[in-house]
Amino acid sequence: MTSATINDRPVKSTSQWLKAYYFTRFAFSTVWVLVALSIAKSSAPLAAIMLVTYPAWDAIANFVDAQRSGGITRNWSQLLNFVVSIITAIAVAFALSRSMASVLLVFGIWAGFAGIFQLVTAVGRRKSYGAQWAMILSGAQSALAGIFMVKIAYGPAPVGIADIAPYAALGAFYFLVSAIWLTVSEARAAASRAAH
Repeated sequence: MTSATINDRPVKSTSQWLKAYYFTRFAFSTVWVLVALSIAKSSAPLAAIMLVTYPAWDAIANFVDAQRSGGITRNWSQLLNFVVSIITAIAVAFALSRSMASVLLVFGIWAGFAGIFQLVTAVGRRKSYGAQWAMILSGAQSALAGIFMVKIAYGPAPVGIADIAPYAALGAFYFLVSAIWLTVSEARAAASRAAH
């Protein structure tokens, strides 16, 4: 992060927002994974709620982030991510009445699109903010995870919410890395300004 970027008040404000945003998304995903791998594995109603909530939360998070980062119309990749995530939450609700394999298929397709949109968002931000390499990598791996989930959905083995937990855990990891990276970058920049 350059000093010119740091001294630009709107960019600095957005950077502060992104740090809080990444920490919040890490916390949500971590709690979701812990519950998915414990209580929800043996509670179908709770698992159903969580499976609908996950893409719905992603939709809300992307919308709020876009609004705080210049407006939804200026962040078309997040707008598309918002729309796809809302559609996914609805599709998951319908798929739950069919089978968990159908749910996993919906999640796989969503992970592919969401990953691509996240990658595009991160690439667009890379010149202004730090930590975007983690978001780029996260987006790419999300797309690959989507392909993997689709493959499992068509497989013979029974599936459940635990098969989606690794995807959410990976996302949590990258959000944490991004939040820490931004924090360290800002600390270094502040130290550099103080030294001069």
